[in-house]
Amino acid sequence: MSELRWSTPPVAIAALVVGGGVLALAAVAFATDPAGRFLAGAAALLVLATAGLATRQRPRLEVLGDASGLACTRLTGRRVFPREALIRVRIVEYPRFGRRVPMLEIDARDPGGTERLMIFGRWDLGADPRDVHDALVLRDLAPDQSPS
Repeated sequence: MSELRWSTPPVAIAALVVGGGVLALAAVAFATDPAGRFLAGAAALLVLATAGLATRQRPRLEVLGDASGLACTRLTGRRVFPREALIRVRIVEYPRFGRRVPMLEIDARDPGGTERLMIFGRWDLGADPRDVHDALVLRDLAPDQSPS
């Protein structure tokens, strides 16, 4: 895998914006139904907020230029974790809707010594978490595993 940055696909964000717009129009159209107007308006706000958050957190995960570490973008800003700060990078499968869904878990230590657990799914990465894990292992960014 040659891609070194992962984030929510722009098409998914655009779909959220369109969906939020449709819900906002529906809220305006429910002029005679106050409850329907409120629910459609609230749903529009939530969908548009999700689109805004996904846009704000781009790229979600990135390998630094010389593969010396990882950068993670969160709502509070971008955090850089050098290779030495990475404790564990692994795939964990969680049960969701009756099936097992892979998630990428990264344990890292902040410069202040605080341990951070970051969990990324397909929505966050725009790719299969197993493929991202393989890319990290190939670049020797998974300290608990060696490239094979």
